[in-house]
Amino acid sequence: MTAPSRYSWAEDPPRITELRGLVEAERKAVTGHPVYLMVDDHAAVATFMAHHVFAVWDFMSLLKSLQRELTCVDVPWTPRAAGVSTRLVNEIVLVEESDALAGGYTSHFELYLAAMERSGADTKPILDLLQLLRTGNNVPDALAIASVPTPSAEFTLATFQVIDNAPLHCKAAAFAFGREDLIPEMFSRVAAIDDPDGRLELFRDYLSRHIEVDAGEHTPMAMRMVADLCGEDSVKWRECASVVAGSLRARERFWDGVAAALQRSSVND
Repeated sequence: MTAPSRYSWAEDPPRITELRGLVEAERKAVTGHPVYLMVDDHAAVATFMAHHVFAVWDFMSLLKSLQRELTCVDVPWTPRAAGVSTRLVNEIVLVEESDALAGGYTSHFELYLAAMERSGADTKPILDLLQLLRTGNNVPDALAIASVPTPSAEFTLATFQVIDNAPLHCKAAAFAFGREDLIPEMFSRVAAIDDPDGRLELFRDYLSRHIEVDAGEHTPMAMRMVADLCGEDSVKWRECASVVAGSLRARERFWDGVAAALQRSSVND
């Protein structure tokens, strides 16, 4: 059983509850999407992972953009007066980038890559993307050159629109409501797939770890970060609602594209 988070509230602050209500329709379109029911065998998992890995990667990019603004990652170091949000983002990064797993430490992204390799999913586009970025290509060019699946490329570009253009409080809201808050409800359905030969064991480990960490720790931490950054500024809360709704619509379009790919794959099998 997951231990209660020290960052939980007895109940959500009124502003968080209000924001939830404003984006409830978009959220339900994501959490109730038919794509989860389509991931029902090994081949479907491989297709899903080949698309979804880019969301795992841009999740880290969004998180690190928050850390860059809430902490100092430059040398010489100078303090940032971000208070509790500095602590929260550093704690989230610690687990996402260097989780203690199987007697060692690894990022959740690297665990996902290992799960893809074990399952036989196509890792070439994501590995090509990373190499292109290491050699100085920008994100849009790298996505095109690496032949990233169109739904994944479009979703990643939408994420980078937030990273590059949204104010800090809106980035935090997109992270909290558009990423962390969704994961337990989305992935609990995929985690139940039958795996008689054990090739999906690492993928299950990834899903289980994310469900555990996000439900018990990272979602309440991310929500508290939004509340800290917005305070009682009504303009900031309205801006957050707009960005979160857009992020959720981008996820719904992403799942539409993945569902279409799964359907094509099923027909071709």
